[in-house]
Amino acid sequence: MLVVGLMSDFIQRESTNHMNTEIFGIGGMFAASVLLAMPLGRYISNVYSGERTLLDPLFNPLERIFYTISRIDPHIEMGWKQHMQAMLVINLLWFLMSMLILMTQGALPLNPDGNPSMSADLAFNTSVSFLVNCDLQHYAGESGVSYLSQFWLMFLQFVSAATGMAAVVVLFRAFRDKTAQTLGNFYVYLVKSCTRILLPLSLILALVLVFEGTPMTFAGKDTITTLQGDTVEVSRGPAAAFVAIKHVGTNGGGFFGANSAHPLENPSYLSNMVEMVGQMIIPLAMIFAFGHFIRRRKLSWVIFGVMTLGFMVLTIPNVLMEMRGNPAIAQMGVDSALGAMEGKEVRIGAAASGFWSIVTTAISTGSVNAMHDSSMPLSGMNQLLAMMVNAFYGGCGVGLLNFFIYIILAVFISGLMVGRTPEFLGKKVEAQEMKIAMFVALLHPFLILVATGLATAFPAQGASTVSNPGFHGFSEILYEYTSSAANNGSGFEGLGDNTLWWNITTGIVLILSRFLPIIGPVAIAGLMAQKKYIPEGEGTLKTDTGTFGMMIFTVIVIIAALSFFPALALGPIAEYFSMI
Repeated sequence: MLVVGLMSDFIQRESTNHMNTEIFGIGGMFAASVLLAMPLGRYISNVYSGERTLLDPLFNPLERIFYTISRIDPHIEMGWKQHMQAMLVINLLWFLMSMLILMTQGALPLNPDGNPSMSADLAFNTSVSFLVNCDLQHYAGESGVSYLSQFWLMFLQFVSAATGMAAVVVLFRAFRDKTAQTLGNFYVYLVKSCTRILLPLSLILALVLVFEGTPMTFAGKDTITTLQGDTVEVSRGPAAAFVAIKHVGTNGGGFFGANSAHPLENPSYLSNMVEMVGQMIIPLAMIFAFGHFIRRRKLSWVIFGVMTLGFMVLTIPNVLMEMRGNPAIAQMGVDSALGAMEGKEVRIGAAASGFWSIVTTAISTGSVNAMHDSSMPLSGMNQLLAMMVNAFYGGCGVGLLNFFIYIILAVFISGLMVGRTPEFLGKKVEAQEMKIAMFVALLHPFLILVATGLATAFPAQGASTVSNPGFHGFSEILYEYTSSAANNGSGFEGLGDNTLWWNITTGIVLILSRFLPIIGPVAIAGLMAQKKYIPEGEGTLKTDTGTFGMMIFTVIVIIAALSFFPALALGPIAEYFSMI
């Protein structure tokens, strides 16, 4: 009995030390992301404002060559409508090229494993998904695409992230210039986003991954013999480059089917930390870049504070629930000292997996280092909420665009409360801007809930493919459309999603939920830029205060609760109560 007691005490102490280490690791990842994002934000502001940077001697000649070949005049200024027209046209061109490559990849070079061409519906879904920065994969990474297709998808990961970043710069310009009809050049913002921001950061991350063991080769599968004497074929390829931009560009997806839970995509705890920081750094930096660009740093800290508050409200419970373990397993007498480890990697741990699950859903990266389908029910709810809000940091550029809609709504409500005309940064918010803001705010829940309703109303098409009937099965359906609408790309993965129904319906949701929420905020910014600037006075509503920040947070909570609580009650909340 004494020996058993001593062993029990030892296990408990080791478990406590392990958990403390995991918490320290999480804090280190978040702190590193914020500390790196602040100087990066200043650098991004300098890039978009045309100020000198250290990388000018390297990239100025490269960009001039690109402009000459493509016949783009970087000095031509565009209005907001021209920006959006350029965005839609070039994205349509990339979509058509993607369809051609994916539907013929079986006959194209750089296909050492002989992967077949995609069907039309799968190619449609994949093309749209990578085009809109979602990377919702209805195919297995190793066997679904060739190396040539992987490189094409990698190109889309660069330009899709740059598209969102170029769009948000239009908003930057609209509130820096007192009154303006033109707001820069879309193609210049797109190119600079790729060359001066995404490319250098991706290169750094890729080098770290290569040294940690992630493959970077054109060789096909390798044959190895396990300790048991079994022969196994292991996929390889140019994975390090793909994994780097998938995180830096908040794209998601996976070179391998298991995503960043795969030991070649995410070989170690160090690579896990680097990938975590990689996906957080640009969304955080864009907040600080906004403050530097419009010369209102206090406002950027208010935005950062609201986003961080929402992020923490979702993250802390998730980490604790995953570390606490599954009570159903504990009731069976099985020790859960390591936490809820089903679907997780031992080398990463429950805490870091729980943290990643909110980072990847809040920031819209969509990569996973553990299977979300195995998360605790309320952890799954928080993952859903992070995508349903879609404005706590968010993706590259688009996170700030989504948050801007909540700012406009908060300004309007606050103006009504104090009996003054709503204003934001010296520009009146009038009926036209409010109509656009309300349309964008309601579009997100509309697409998610209508699509989920249709999938459950026609079970032969949608609900029949779930692996877990009941509350969890409903959550799988809800998660798939929420991930699509949030341009996220992660999934509960208990869903057989490579069918005509899922490929087409999620593809439609992907298109509508990407371009309309970009066009809406840019349109508001463009319309407000044309208005006469009103200097701030004694009666001006201050938008760079903690009080206004709490107003924004309250608006976000109310909209999310009213829109999504009934659906969440049918899925993860009901599953939680049935479990206990």
